[in-house]
Amino acid sequence: MDFENKILSKEISQFIWEKGKTLGTAESCTGGRIAEAIILMPGASNYFKGSIVSYTNEIKEKILGVSHDVIEEKTAVCEEVAIEMVKGAIKALDVDYAISATGFAGPGGGTREIPVGTIWIACGSTDDIVTLKIEEDKGRDLNLAHATTKALHLFFDYLKERLVDDEAEKSV
Repeated sequence: MDFENKILSKEISQFIWEKGKTLGTAESCTGGRIAEAIILMPGASNYFKGSIVSYTNEIKEKILGVSHDVIEEKTAVCEEVAIEMVKGAIKALDVDYAISATGFAGPGGGTREIPVGTIWIACGSTDDIVTLKIEEDKGRDLNLAHATTKALHLFFDYLKERLVDDEAEKSV
């Protein structure tokens, strides 16, 4: 795990723990790497409840409640699936926030329309989810490492924006 991910994990843990919130992940292509980064911090069990590694569409549908029709129409590598994975993880894990990732890490699996290196990341709460699309093939290992770091950055920025703004509003 690289130094940047350790710093991000520490920052995320401070936000989550201080606010008494909980977190989970729903990961496809990253296979648990985001969860691994989160639990690097001592005390993560105080706020991190778990992860669902939904590597197949069957698990995305059965456990996370991702729409079969969306997967059939748009494939599992799309923004809508990443969003539904967040919502499904929040429900299944009974958490306040979730982070998801779905994509083609490579070396195979991609198509002309959705090439290898395309990864959708989503994070947030049930009614406030942000997304990010990665579209760069650096090879499987680097694609997974890059997606993990981007997911941590996206969630950290999400928390900073929402939780700092909430504090500012309460102090007014």
